[in-house]
Amino acid sequence: MTRQPSVRSTPRLDRLWRAGQAFLGVELPIMCGAMTWISEPGLVSLMSELGAFGVLAAGNMPPAQLAAQIDETRRLTARPFGANIIVIAPNYQAHLDVVCEKRLGHMFFAGSIPRQSEVRRAKESGAKVVCFASTDSIARRMIDYGADALVLEGSEAGGHIGHVSTTVLLQEILFRFDDVPIFIAGGIADGRMIGHLCLMGAAGAQLGTRFVVAEECSAHARFKDAFMKARSREAIATPQYSSKLPVVAVRALHNRAMEDFGRLQLELLEKIQHGRITRPAAQYEVEHFWVGSLRRAAVDGEIETGSLMAGQSVGLVGRIQPLREILQQLVDEADLAVTAAERRLQGKRVPNAPAAVQDRD
Repeated sequence: MTRQPSVRSTPRLDRLWRAGQAFLGVELPIMCGAMTWISEPGLVSLMSELGAFGVLAAGNMPPAQLAAQIDETRRLTARPFGANIIVIAPNYQAHLDVVCEKRLGHMFFAGSIPRQSEVRRAKESGAKVVCFASTDSIARRMIDYGADALVLEGSEAGGHIGHVSTTVLLQEILFRFDDVPIFIAGGIADGRMIGHLCLMGAAGAQLGTRFVVAEECSAHARFKDAFMKARSREAIATPQYSSKLPVVAVRALHNRAMEDFGRLQLELLEKIQHGRITRPAAQYEVEHFWVGSLRRAAVDGEIETGSLMAGQSVGLVGRIQPLREILQQLVDEADLAVTAAERRLQGKRVPNAPAAVQDRD
């Protein structure tokens, strides 16, 4: 393992995101969100090596594979990283066992609300626990359960999403809770947004779509190319056709896979109505569809029949860059935003600068 020099923060940013730095144990409290088939040891370890924070995506992989990925990431970096486990995944309990046994420093519970006993077990293993909160009541419950930090992920995000936008979550949770560090996700691709979020009180930010187009990201070239050509409005959320089959909305670029999912819902609803499948089994079929569909796109490059899960920030990415360059750009933009805010408070005019991430080849 060759340790790489990290991207450096700035004194101005250090004053704002000190809590995030301390919680994650990194120079830059910028997290790469856990993306199934994409957030693998190579990308995760490089994020951490460069001074940010990588998170492995457990998805529903075999437990032995998750254990191997943790070991491989540790071989590649001695710096902090985390693992994201999905509460509604069939392998969830086995994943919790693995991460506790590996005594990983940070554990993320996603997909639903973990039990208090599960949060306690994670903490007893030595992990700092991070939970997602989509409402103020969930935020309070997770803090009461013992969560050490929260992630507010707005509906602008890619993949499985909640129903509330980032701007509303800021007002509902960030402005009202100061018990634990709070990180913001959903629709973020520009460092200036990170700077302004930290001015509002955020401890840092989580990005996903922005890092898919990193040079070192293992996603298929056609998958990345689709991101670079897409506009924000083309990343749409799937509808739920009936309460008889509750599904978590998925945001992705519109293609044939989105239409296939609509047909799958109708087929499953008909089977539920005639008693040919139970609702839990139908929900499992839905998740099985997305896991396989995402693999076809991200790994195999089948961009029509595979799922192109992307956040609305996809319209802000336009070129492939080395991960170091992306992180440096985010830091530079965040510092620029904070500097501009200070000048505005002094009554000085600050011209808007063009966003480098919007450049499209």
